[in-house]
Amino acid sequence: MPDALVPAANDALPFSTRSELRFLACGSVDDGKSTLIGRLIADASGLFEDQIRALKADSRRFGTTDDGLDYALLLDGLEAEREQGITIDVAYRFFSTARRAFVVADTPGHQQYTRNMATGASNAELAILLVDARKGLLEQTRRHAAIVSLLGIRHVVLAVNKIDLVDFSEVRFREIAASFEAFAAPLDFHSVTPIPLSARDGDNVAIRSQRTPWYPGPSLLAHLETIETDPESAEAPMRFPVQWVNRPDAEFRGFAGTVASGRVKVGDPVVIAGSGRMTEVVRIVTFDGDLQSAEAGRSVTLTLKDEVDVARGDVLADPRQRPTVTRRFAADLVWLDEATAVAGRRFLLKLGSTTVPVALTRIVDTLDIDSLERAPGEALALNAIGRVEIEAGAAVAFDPYDANRGTGAFILIDRATLRTAAAGMVVESLDAARDVHRHAETVTPAVRASLKGQIPLVVWLTGLPGSGKSTVANIVERKLAALGRHTMLLDGDNLRHGLNTDLGFDRAARSENVRRVGEMAKLMTEAGLIAIVALVSPFQADRTRAAALMPEGQFLEIFVEAPIELCRQRDPKGLYAKAERGQLANVTGLDQAYERPEDPALVVNTSEISAEEAADRIIAKIIHLG
Repeated sequence: MPDALVPAANDALPFSTRSELRFLACGSVDDGKSTLIGRLIADASGLFEDQIRALKADSRRFGTTDDGLDYALLLDGLEAEREQGITIDVAYRFFSTARRAFVVADTPGHQQYTRNMATGASNAELAILLVDARKGLLEQTRRHAAIVSLLGIRHVVLAVNKIDLVDFSEVRFREIAASFEAFAAPLDFHSVTPIPLSARDGDNVAIRSQRTPWYPGPSLLAHLETIETDPESAEAPMRFPVQWVNRPDAEFRGFAGTVASGRVKVGDPVVIAGSGRMTEVVRIVTFDGDLQSAEAGRSVTLTLKDEVDVARGDVLADPRQRPTVTRRFAADLVWLDEATAVAGRRFLLKLGSTTVPVALTRIVDTLDIDSLERAPGEALALNAIGRVEIEAGAAVAFDPYDANRGTGAFILIDRATLRTAAAGMVVESLDAARDVHRHAETVTPAVRASLKGQIPLVVWLTGLPGSGKSTVANIVERKLAALGRHTMLLDGDNLRHGLNTDLGFDRAARSENVRRVGEMAKLMTEAGLIAIVALVSPFQADRTRAAALMPEGQFLEIFVEAPIELCRQRDPKGLYAKAERGQLANVTGLDQAYERPEDPALVVNTSEISAEEAADRIIAKIIHLG
């Protein structure tokens, strides 16, 4: 135990005026995170007699401190954690001193539990990053520091633990602190505070120890009580993600949620970010009565002046400081799935109260944990960190994460397993017109579809040149028209005489060709039409991107299959012949690859059935959808 103690500042403040600090403890395995937090809680606020008795019993059964109390057991709540002596899940604890209230997250150190660590860091204001004084900085230490920075935590305590096991060496402490400060220089921390301590014995945890006379700084608790973190959420523009439309009767219609940032007052103008409709706040309703204003963190129900269309997932915002609304954006990911992330994979994105289908369109780079340098990459493996480009099926309202953590953080969910695949932070919109905001429409896509009495669809026919796409598509449209359906045929060759006349046939140009046709097909569905697309569209990632533009079930990918030999024999437009004479490059199936659909809604093989029969099968699929 310390030989001499210097009390931490403990001037009592009224409970109602105490500020709150949310922090986490992270680092590598066996650095002593749980022991430190357990000791901190015990020394700061004390333990009840029954807690001490239970801790003594658990220490005898599971402890690693001989006859002493094992403070880690205050946090390791799972039986498996106690038996293994490691932290598996995030343990949240609440305690307070005379000066401040605290919410602390004890996060796992094992690499396989990085997802849990990212969860604990997602709403913290400060991170205690532990380092074993004997081992110094490890790979997992650097990974956690990088994740902490990406998640917007700007204040770090470098807790050099087990200083007693290196004979309270000042030289070793200074060496580790210097190494971390050099490593963390690019991470944009506002403060890094190194503290030497022994979590087991209490040195410099709640009170300063005479065994480190060379250390002039505060104890850990004193630092936590006095540090001022950045009040970003209160100063940011007003954002109110709608979580629930509250309509208990015909007389009341309110929109429930939590103010994510800024402040909202009665009489304030607000805009529904997605539609661009403007209105005004009439009431701010709570269980305890109406308020005149509410600020970040307050859960309320807003009533609005006008009967505007607002649903769960919509964001109400300050019209003069609007969020970005787009389908294409860049983001940093912490990859948490065992299945590798590659371009073309599809997920569900959850940002606030919004959930939309998305596609990873590009892996831009990966972050090297040792050097903090970014290098081009094509995949993200488990626990990797990297930048990606994402396209959503519907426009998403967000702010860049570094400007607003509440509206810039999201997760990616695997569509098959519903497991969290990644934690993400929005970097920026990929649209050149990012500051152009949508103008509200009076006639909505739903109204147009209702007038036509049909469910809008995109029927996307893909296949090799000569497979019969255009022929089948024409028959499909003719037969749908005879059934009274409203359609529009978008043939790839025809569009290259107008909309896409400026595009070539290399991979980048073909991707842009598919992007434009996908956007046009989406507009056709917003007009209430069934859009029939006949396009080679040789690359899976491009087709996935087009599919992501549409709601689930409203994009039918039809693979028009035919052997390359038959397509060359048919050669209806002479493309293969020109390619073989060296007069034409980038012909799909010859000098350019064609990627078969991974999971098409239907396959029609035109070497086995007629074009008429292929069209009938497609129409049957359309009619089945209603």
